[in-house]
Amino acid sequence: MKNEFKIIANLLPPQSRVLDVGCGDGTLIEALIKEKNIDARGIELGEDKVKECISKGLSVIEGDAETELSQFPDKAFDFVILSQTLQAFYQPENVLAQLLRIGDKVIISIPNFGYWQIRASLLFLGKMPVTKSLPYTWYNTPNLHMCSIKDFYQFCEKKKIKLDRVIGINGEKISSIYRINLEIKNLLSEVGIFLIS
Repeated sequence: MKNEFKIIANLLPPQSRVLDVGCGDGTLIEALIKEKNIDARGIELGEDKVKECISKGLSVIEGDAETELSQFPDKAFDFVILSQTLQAFYQPENVLAQLLRIGDKVIISIPNFGYWQIRASLLFLGKMPVTKSLPYTWYNTPNLHMCSIKDFYQFCEKKKIKLDRVIGINGEKISSIYRINLEIKNLLSEVGIFLIS
């Protein structure tokens, strides 16, 4: 399991009710069920990935989170997870509102566009960067709304969304992010994980 998923799993108490939005092949859901006895479910846009999840015995439905989250009742889950998908939505603000409505708490992870290697690629090469967390070129990327850890942190503050915990990941290194160290962590973290409510 990749480091990001381990950190997300550590944020979840055993036996929680969890919805993984954009769950892919179900790797995270599978780990949460096995390791933490979590009641985990998923929604995924890709038909092939949904079939893969179902073949593993996972409770996953095919659907477009951008338009279908409204079908879930208020506070249906203890936690809703959105792992490196927020930037691919046409209306990320609306999706966030739905996530906060259907979950008591929400875990969002984002590739950090403020990471120093991305800044250096733009500055020195004059090209859109291709990195481990942003593996696409400009013309085939699913990413529509790129943001940095700092951008999302400030968005949460502006919208009065409570930042329960913010974590930066750089390879295997993890660190907590607060307002006081936001600038440096925005520069040094490849991925940001936000626990919000």
